[in-house]
Amino acid sequence: MCGIVAYTGYREAYPLIIKGLKRLEYRGYDSAGIALLNGGLRIYKKKGKVSELEESLKNLPLSGNIGLGHTRWATHGEPNDVNAHPHYSSDRKLAIIHNGIIENYDALKKELVNRGHVFLSETDSEVLIHFIEDIQVNSQCSLEEAVRLALHRIVGAYAIVILAQDASNQLIAARKGSPLVIGIGKANGPASEYFLASDATPIIEYTNEVVYLKDHEIAVIRDHQLSIKNIDDVPTTPYVQTLAMELESIEKGGYEHFMLKEIFEQPRSVYDSMRGRVNSKQGYLLLGGLREHLGRVAKAPRIIIVGCGTSWHAGLVAEYLFEEFARIPVEVEYASEFRYRNPVVNEGDVVVAISQSGETADTLAAIELAKAKGAFIFGVCNVVGSSIPRASHAGAYTHAGPEIGVASTKAFTAQVSVLAMMAIILANERGTISKGLFYQLLVELEAIPDKIDQVLQRSTRKVQHIANTFKDASNFLYLGRGYNFPVALEGALKLKEISYIHAEGYPAAEMKHGPIALIDEAMPVVFIATRDSSYEKIVSNIQEVRARKGRVIAVVTEGEQLISQMAEFVIEIPVAHEALMPLISVIPLQLLSYSIAVMRGCHVDQPRNLAKSVTVE
Repeated sequence: MCGIVAYTGYREAYPLIIKGLKRLEYRGYDSAGIALLNGGLRIYKKKGKVSELEESLKNLPLSGNIGLGHTRWATHGEPNDVNAHPHYSSDRKLAIIHNGIIENYDALKKELVNRGHVFLSETDSEVLIHFIEDIQVNSQCSLEEAVRLALHRIVGAYAIVILAQDASNQLIAARKGSPLVIGIGKANGPASEYFLASDATPIIEYTNEVVYLKDHEIAVIRDHQLSIKNIDDVPTTPYVQTLAMELESIEKGGYEHFMLKEIFEQPRSVYDSMRGRVNSKQGYLLLGGLREHLGRVAKAPRIIIVGCGTSWHAGLVAEYLFEEFARIPVEVEYASEFRYRNPVVNEGDVVVAISQSGETADTLAAIELAKAKGAFIFGVCNVVGSSIPRASHAGAYTHAGPEIGVASTKAFTAQVSVLAMMAIILANERGTISKGLFYQLLVELEAIPDKIDQVLQRSTRKVQHIANTFKDASNFLYLGRGYNFPVALEGALKLKEISYIHAEGYPAAEMKHGPIALIDEAMPVVFIATRDSSYEKIVSNIQEVRARKGRVIAVVTEGEQLISQMAEFVIEIPVAHEALMPLISVIPLQLLSYSIAVMRGCHVDQPRNLAKSVTVE
């Protein structure tokens, strides 16, 4: 959940680390800190955003070629200066940054207190560095060995980097369950440089050569050389990958917020998710990760989809797609609940794991449980080299590009695009759709990017007017039927996340089973009411809301006349096959939540209490 960055090499470390922390701030922004070897091991940290830390340090001499930094999403201990990372060991000769949760920290802390250790913070991370120090002192071993021995006792998830006062050219890093990437920089004479971070965004400016550390691996960078061992002290060979990411993709590019940039990137990101995979003129649809396993997946007695938040909503859309076209029974599970209810998973079942980051801890745990029961795992992720693709038997990347805004937008549409392609491929393989419908869906898929662009160009001003009307509302309802029910859920989630207005999404038919009691003249109700197989029913639902004086905002198919006479506000979107309509109908809802949040003065890219990559359970 937190962001970590470290550097060793021939450059000044501080400017590089501060810039890296700003790029990782979407992972947490409760507090920030750095540690530098600068006439001794010195830690500087502060509650608040990275910019506040930077301001507090602007008049200090911060030279040095090695250091580490951290931006925090609080788990253990409230956000304050003391609980901020990095943390010292008791002798102040070691510093640690940590992303994850040490589950057995309390038992370890009691042991250490009994041996005379004094703790300054409430964090599990400080316990870990004291524990490493305790092993090193009592065992008279190297720091590297002390880290290895300590990690054998640790229960939980971690990505850590350790800096030692007595080792001016050494960083030690390790991971289990939380991501850590090592960038290999360019040599400058005999000196080389290395970058460590939670993801590649702080690294790409300096190098595109990276190593993704695997679970239970320990990396040591000493005297400009990288070596990796596992916690059983067995050396491993680093696998160096070349990143395709461009620096421009992680900058705002003239937009006020990353979220707005990412909303407007969706014509391109959806196109990229389909590029090379669909060609209606040649009549083919391919997902490389599915091709070798198509027979097994097509014969699956059941598909289980797991995800969290927006990815769960994409999974709900996929449930409709798989069942309608491929005629395979589907269950959609919250990954956070799946592992705790002793689910029935059989050999032959296919589990589709959806995650933007590929590091979502609950989804990873669900994968491991399903694998242990003999299921086949298919990962749908955005980040190349992340944990979920490595833990899956097969999968497909969404190719949405980096998503920096905490509230997910282009990841949702890219995920739905990939899942739609998967459903159509399975249906064609199983013979459950006609060839005519197969080719029609290929044409419809290829038209989606242009239709998203039309919505963005035509609807933005209209949405801003609606946002200005309802920016002070206390509650919203979002209602949809069929394929648009998950879109209602996603629209409500976006509004909650970034504007802090309470919002709920429901199937429109469920309104009269309770939520209709909330409707009065102050209640905005957003209907996703496009022309589809449930059109007449949702018209009736709109009439029911109007009868209670609710204020109706309707997303409708262009040319709509009936609902236009009933709703207070109408947003028109292009015609599309109803199975693919969620890719278009979600766009006005993203714009609405963004516009309301901006008008309310909310921090759009970094909403309170949230972080982008949820690597804790």
